[in-house]
Amino acid sequence: MMMLRVCPSSCFYFRPLNLFTSSAKFPFCPSLRRELRLVVPSRSSSSSFPRMESFSAPETDSLGEDTKNQTDEGEKIKRELEEFNWDHSFVNELPCDPRTDVISRKVFNACYSKVSPSVQVDDPQLVSWSDSVAELLDLHPKEFERPDFPLLLSGAKPLPGAMPYAQCYGGHQFGRWAGQLGDGRAITLGEVLNSKGERWELQLKGAGRTPYSRFSDGLAVLRSSIREFLCSEAMHCLGIPTTRALCLLTTGQGVIRDMFYDGNAKEEPGAIVCRVSQSFLRFGSYQIHASRGEEDLEIVRKLADYAIRHHFPHIEKSMNRSDSLSFRTSSEDDSVVDLTSNKYAAWVVEVAERTATLFARWQGVGFTHGVLNTDNMSILGQTIDYGPFGFLDAFDPSYTPNTTDLPGRRYCFANQPDIGLWNIAQFAEALAAAQLINEKEADYAMERYGDKFMDEYEAIMTKKLGLSKYNKEMTSDLLNNMAVDKVDYTNFFRLLSNVKANLNTPDDELLKPLRPALLDIGKERKEAWIKWVRGYIQEVSGGDTSDEERKARMDSVNPKYVLRNYLCQSAIDAA
Repeated sequence: MMMLRVCPSSCFYFRPLNLFTSSAKFPFCPSLRRELRLVVPSRSSSSSFPRMESFSAPETDSLGEDTKNQTDEGEKIKRELEEFNWDHSFVNELPCDPRTDVISRKVFNACYSKVSPSVQVDDPQLVSWSDSVAELLDLHPKEFERPDFPLLLSGAKPLPGAMPYAQCYGGHQFGRWAGQLGDGRAITLGEVLNSKGERWELQLKGAGRTPYSRFSDGLAVLRSSIREFLCSEAMHCLGIPTTRALCLLTTGQGVIRDMFYDGNAKEEPGAIVCRVSQSFLRFGSYQIHASRGEEDLEIVRKLADYAIRHHFPHIEKSMNRSDSLSFRTSSEDDSVVDLTSNKYAAWVVEVAERTATLFARWQGVGFTHGVLNTDNMSILGQTIDYGPFGFLDAFDPSYTPNTTDLPGRRYCFANQPDIGLWNIAQFAEALAAAQLINEKEADYAMERYGDKFMDEYEAIMTKKLGLSKYNKEMTSDLLNNMAVDKVDYTNFFRLLSNVKANLNTPDDELLKPLRPALLDIGKERKEAWIKWVRGYIQEVSGGDTSDEERKARMDSVNPKYVLRNYLCQSAIDAA
């Protein structure tokens, strides 16, 4: 198998803790666009819990856009569950496991196994739901009031038209190849086409065992399900590509879990999240087949063709153009990569760029995924699989929310950009094994990841600081100061917009707008912050933007709220 060149981490301004060096400084990137709120509206008869509503800025991501689902005549289409427009392209176009049992086993020569939800329920209840996701599916809001809605969306009662399955995939976990993994507790019901022709997969997490469950029970608990439901919707409202969540239900059954992995397991309420995405294909979906030799390599090609046909159709259209799209690489031989001669090369480059954009936005928000294994990497560049995630409170580049990652901190906040690059290299290697791309094309995809990440990062930081152009030194000095004094990541940037561009502000008043974020700093550190703020004022006073205009722009990208752990825990405790 050919070895691919992974660009060194010096292409970023992030000095990772354990991948390349053990001591370094950590300049980073925060940004946000939208605000999320929980409201308590009128409640349906089937639930005593509030629904979730969100407010979004006009600009949205194509992958997470709240559509109004209107016909050409302008009338909204609203469907009942039985009226969903199912398509099932994944099931119909890709090879299936011939067995239908859920015995844990290796599944060969197949992309999925047919399996029905098997979770046991006892008076399941609808806990919460997302109106905006229902709108994506053209689902009528009154459907949430149906007495049988919890039965249908828990899988206890078959949903008409669904063709449930569990996907087969593998992955690298903490840098080591883990072999077959697959959907161990997630069952996809199928794909729904909305009135705009958009494809949305519905997946039940916690619906029972599959052939990929290994030693687990295939179930989920309310605690982790609330975290996934809240965070997927919060991330969408912050402008970050993500899987979505239609609804959250309790099963009425207890599930035994050892929450702290200390041998003290106890019963917790069982729950199911209905996740929604345009696709749940992962890097590991391709890796598993590439790892199994000649017999499965054709499946890699079939999966790639499937993804391009349904989720990247513009790539095939570009292949038919007469004009060539060629790029010179930065390699020593100064070679050329032509993205119009190989659709797979164009595809891996786009996946790399989407991934880079996603990771830059994570850094902007202070979001740490926690488990960036290749089986948790979406080919669409979406945040997927919310496990032990966390948002930064005090700025700590070495922060990891994953207790199993504490010894090496491979997936800490500082390392995320480099991990994204490493994961892209593994994805490209799987495609290369199937001879879909060559070494130069793989290297170019990784090169584009680095360039795209820095482009996005610089744009985010420029907006967050209210500058007219990116200032590397100012950004680096700020983030190093924040790391030294453990400054609250979100609050600082929100407060920064209150600083006036007045060059005559005396030193003893410079830090007043930032005082809530700069608590308990000594004289030496106070002087360092005065120096930085003085330089910042010098920078922003050079333009023709008023203080009021700059504040409005900065407040539009610097969130007042993120989903901090205590907010998650408050919701869990209340539930």
